[in-house]
Amino acid sequence: MVKKKKPGQEEPVGNKHDEPIDNKAYNNEEGDSGTEKQGNPPESETVTQSGNGPAQEVASSDKVVNGEKTSEEKLAEMQDRYIRLSAEFDNYRKRTLREKIELTKYAGENIILNILPVMDDFERAISLMDTATDREAMKRGIDLIYGKLTQFLQQNGVREIDSLNCDFNVDLHYAVSKTPVQEEDKKGKIVEVILKGYYLQDKVIRHSKVVIGE
Repeated sequence: MVKKKKPGQEEPVGNKHDEPIDNKAYNNEEGDSGTEKQGNPPESETVTQSGNGPAQEVASSDKVVNGEKTSEEKLAEMQDRYIRLSAEFDNYRKRTLREKIELTKYAGENIILNILPVMDDFERAISLMDTATDREAMKRGIDLIYGKLTQFLQQNGVREIDSLNCDFNVDLHYAVSKTPVQEEDKKGKIVEVILKGYYLQDKVIRHSKVVIGE
């Protein structure tokens, strides 16, 4: 039997066959949503903190500072390097000074070794002077020794300064005296060489001692 709707009466929502609402479940869902709104922070904030946030940046910067050397360690390293360089330079200075002294002390070693044969020839000639009867042979022997000595000097860059009959030059000659001359072309020129002068390469190592005509 169908009930008739009375005037002014609202029809209930749903029908009699709808399932009753579970108030407990509804309350739980509402409570959970409320808890989410009040307690848990928003999802965006949670992501920011769990990602590359300020806390993680500070921790990474601390690691970088801890990995670098402190100023005390850098200063100690620089001092150690300075001490080592100073010791190496001192050893180098002493070694070069010792080598320079030895070089100066034994600089003429090769020259002496090359001139010793000439000295031997002179000693043999002197020893034969008292017993030798052939004067011409003695003269030839002395000339050979003189030629050998001259050759040795030339090989070492020593050469004679031309002086006789040359114009007087204060850079090359040393005038011992003057002598009157009859020839006009010899006035002011060197007429006699008392002591020969020599070059060593291009340097005058001994001036010629000469007499000048006037």
